[in-house]
Amino acid sequence: MPRGNCKGQGWWHGKFRGCGYRLTAGREAILDILSKSEGHLSAEDIYVKIHPKYPSVGLTTVYRTLEVLSNLGMVYKLDFGDGRARYEFAQGPKGAHHHHHLVCTQCNKVIDYTDFIDEEVELLNQTEKGLGQKYKFRITNHLIQFYGVCEQCSGKK
Repeated sequence: MPRGNCKGQGWWHGKFRGCGYRLTAGREAILDILSKSEGHLSAEDIYVKIHPKYPSVGLTTVYRTLEVLSNLGMVYKLDFGDGRARYEFAQGPKGAHHHHHLVCTQCNKVIDYTDFIDEEVELLNQTEKGLGQKYKFRITNHLIQFYGVCEQCSGKK
């Protein structure tokens, strides 16, 4: 769990230190891979990418680092229903690549979409405000995934 004052920290160096963690070369490499990735990587995918350059970083370290990053809110841990957690660099609702997901429950295809984001953000802001007031809860982020059947799979049956 995060320790210390995690609020208001800057880029990932400050966020790590502000929360009581050390930013090791392996953790920085994992963040670098996630920040440059266009896809949704599993721990194994990250391990395969990092291992040639950092052979001392094992799969267990990758899992532990991803758990820390998820707890710090720096990555999203995603479940697309294929039995493997996927990770995505968290940019927040105002990030340049902010998007949501459509997940096919038949083939596990994931479609990143940005359509209607402005309308969704407006609705979410209203919803978050109402929920925050009703439950005295400060919402700091959201994650939206819609599950269904993609065009290719819906034509199969």
